[in-house]
Amino acid sequence: MDVYFPGGKKVFADFKGFTVETDQPVPAGGDNSAPAPFDLFLASIATCAGIFVLSFMQERNIPTDDAKISMRWEYNRQKHLIDKMILDLQLPAEFPEQYKAAVVRAAELCTVKRHLHEPPEFEINTIIGTNA
Repeated sequence: MDVYFPGGKKVFADFKGFTVETDQPVPAGGDNSAPAPFDLFLASIATCAGIFVLSFMQERNIPTDDAKISMRWEYNRQKHLIDKMILDLQLPAEFPEQYKAAVVRAAELCTVKRHLHEPPEFEINTIIGTNA
């Protein structure tokens, strides 16, 4: 993954043939032309849970048309961090009762969420000049 700075408060990442664009909101000096990096972090949690829920339903031939996930959070203003994330699995009326606990377990398998429980070690290096 290569990250670069195309101007203003924009930070882009080239990864697996895609360019992920981020920007900051206007009050933070950006143009609000793309999600902020933290917004992508939040979206990665919800969409990761989503792929596990979607796969669970597809494997059981449960219609997904009326299914969705809503995510909200409790923000700690003193720490400037989120204390709790709540994912509401909104399932179709015909969703089988016997699968309710299992679909929650499927959502909990999200790889992004699991990385929060067992965070990787970070190593940050500096490389000066283009010959590195």
